[in-house]
Amino acid sequence: MSMNSFGHLFRVTTWGESHGPALGATVDGCPPGVILDKAMIQQWLDKRKPGQNKYTTQRREADEVKIMSGVFEGQTTGTPIQLMIMNTDQRSKDYGDIAEKFRPGHADITYWQKYGIRDYRGGGRSSARETASRVAAGGLARAVLNKIAPGIKITGYMTRMGSHEINRTQFDWNEIGRNPFWVPDAEAAENWASYLDTLRKSGSSVGAVIEVTARGVPAGLGAPVYGKLDTDLAAAMMSINAVKGVEIGEGMSAAMLTGELNADEINMGPEGPEYSSNHSGGILGGISTGQDIVVRFAVKPTSSILQTRKTITKTGKNAEIITKGRHDPCVGIRAVPVGEAMMACVLLDHFLLDRGQTGGVRGPIG
Repeated sequence: MSMNSFGHLFRVTTWGESHGPALGATVDGCPPGVILDKAMIQQWLDKRKPGQNKYTTQRREADEVKIMSGVFEGQTTGTPIQLMIMNTDQRSKDYGDIAEKFRPGHADITYWQKYGIRDYRGGGRSSARETASRVAAGGLARAVLNKIAPGIKITGYMTRMGSHEINRTQFDWNEIGRNPFWVPDAEAAENWASYLDTLRKSGSSVGAVIEVTARGVPAGLGAPVYGKLDTDLAAAMMSINAVKGVEIGEGMSAAMLTGELNADEINMGPEGPEYSSNHSGGILGGISTGQDIVVRFAVKPTSSILQTRKTITKTGKNAEIITKGRHDPCVGIRAVPVGEAMMACVLLDHFLLDRGQTGGVRGPIG
């Protein structure tokens, strides 16, 4: 595998497997002089770590991050930063049955077809466990953003679980951290709990939609034509394991709008341009408008379920499989901090790219 890195100037390479001794990220391009300690990264890993409630996998991992390089006397040095997270609660024996079989809906079969070898212990690199590395890198990106653009606030939340959606009229930013689903709708959180309980006990799983909003992003990030901010955001979110669709702003629903409905009308306000709506998701022509940046992605149901499924073996024989082990009934729950991390990494990367190209120069209005 050679495609384990993302980013242009803020470059992140993740490494490690689900059941290996450790996993982590190597981050290059971090500016020097940024105050950084373990706690600044750990707070975001704590949000993602497994086993926090009955609605996530019961694998018990502390996900304690270690900063191995690139920091001296509490500040980044500008050299590569190595972040490492030890795996401490592997149960590789749970995966013995899938050594010769492929889980339907999982990357087992494609990894085998491409490489002729695969780490079947939890899925190896295709496991959602890989996302811990991304969250660690995202914590570093947030620390840098807090220094160079302290007004930015990145918040992820679930908007759908299976066929159940939130009520947008009851959207409450303060509710997001109060329930186990990161849902901005208290009534939805209560209903989803009952629904997922039933699904979990049946040994099945369900998909979800996560929305990530970045508030306080200034206008001017991104570049035409192949350096669009939304291009990189879409690629970043799509790279998350189990993601099958990404939208920016109105997304696919824009196809149902007329020109006059879709256009975000502009008026001059006391502090600059003001928009009547945000169908664009805060990005026009690949460049941020100064509005909230809104990205949405769909996560498929967890492939490892306790219900019998038909499959084949490596020798080409028909078979049946039930996946043992500890798995998320809705992997979308723990995908929320992952989406936030990817948003942070991409935004920081584009801040650095813009600083390198324009030095922060902007076309005056008014």
